[in-house]
Amino acid sequence: MTVPGILLNDGSTIPQLGLGVWQATPEETERVVRFAIEEAGYRHIDGARIYRNEEALGRAVAASTVPREQLFITTKLWNDDHGRDRPPQAIDRSLERLGMDYVDLYLIHWPLPGEAQLAETWLAMEEIRASGKARSIGVSNHHPHHLDVVLRAGSVVPAINQVELHPRLAQSELRAVNESHGIVTESWSPLGGTPRTDWGARTPPKPILTDPVVTGIAEKHGRSAAQVVIRWHLQLGLVVIPKSVTEARIAENIDVFGFALDDEDLAAIATLDTGARVGSDPDDVA
Repeated sequence: MTVPGILLNDGSTIPQLGLGVWQATPEETERVVRFAIEEAGYRHIDGARIYRNEEALGRAVAASTVPREQLFITTKLWNDDHGRDRPPQAIDRSLERLGMDYVDLYLIHWPLPGEAQLAETWLAMEEIRASGKARSIGVSNHHPHHLDVVLRAGSVVPAINQVELHPRLAQSELRAVNESHGIVTESWSPLGGTPRTDWGARTPPKPILTDPVVTGIAEKHGRSAAQVVIRWHLQLGLVVIPKSVTEARIAENIDVFGFALDDEDLAAIATLDTGARVGSDPDDVA
């Protein structure tokens, strides 16, 4: 399976579809990352320090027959490592856990309150990029006002802004802001949450994958609801990282390049955008 790449503003290319490993145990992570790379054709794996499975991700990559340089690996700076001094130590610890010399993308996981601290954190991220320990740097969960702080602070424009994005939260305004700065938008929770999504009572079970609009389009194309939603992300030009610990679903999720949604499908999906989040609003994270 060949996944198209998207050119980032720093000249690197990111595979448009990857595998997320949030909420996967170390055992699940090692198993599914190996399957995804060796059997299903994934070349992009999205991880984070706070997922507590970097070691397992690294073991799976090391055991793969696919050369490291053909893979795109992301990890993220956690909240307690913000500031000017801590990020260089944090990336070193992540690389040690991963067993790697570099990651392809390093993201600020959440923008904490305080413009001065965010600015300092971004300057440290620029130093990490200059060191070669991260080929690209970016942000996650950043509203436009957070991006303003980052853009004023440094000389490097984030390559990626990874945000919660799905048909019920299409993030049109944020996507336009990202695009105006040459920042690629990447979608987390692209399927809108699942029964295992640990965000409490706010998270309905599979609210998008059981929606009649989506299931109707899936029936029309002879595809699954998840494939329809993933295809929607791809056709919007987004990078998308669906997560699963089931091999059959992992294989199904990447099998989305043999069909296309038409204008009628896209218009129908657009009616689902209510602005409803399943995760936290970045302004509420402290």
